[in-house]
Amino acid sequence: QVQLVESGGGSVQTGVSLRLSCATSGLSYTGFTYIDMHMAWFRQAPGKEREGVAAINDAAGTTSYAGFVKGRFTISQDNAKNTLYLQMNSLKPEDTGMYYCAADTTVSYPLRHQQYTYWGQGTQVTVSS
Repeated sequence: QVQLVESGGGSVQTGVSLRLSCATSGLSYTGFTYIDMHMAWFRQAPGKEREGVAAINDAAGTTSYAGFVKGRFTISQDNAKNTLYLQMNSLKPEDTGMYYCAADTTVSYPLRHQQYTYWGQGTQVTVSS
């Protein structure tokens, strides 16, 4: 089955950068290759709903970003390594939360968590002022 494993989180101060990674395996279960998959990052702060951060579909050459991260975060993927990345610059305390990697074969609304079937366990990001 499809497995997603996030890494790269940590506790940092305001203004610092972090790069999250999400390693994917088991795609043969879907019949799709990695480049065809819709991949995304979501985050969830305590007591808040899970929200979309960034999404990518490399086959279509499309990316989507939430307004609150535009210009600061960049989503990318390495198709040879089946790995998704989220480069986060100029981190703010409000970026604190658990960050999840998600994947699916068909997505209409890339930043809606209900669209995704496969999820990782998450990696914690804590930004202090």
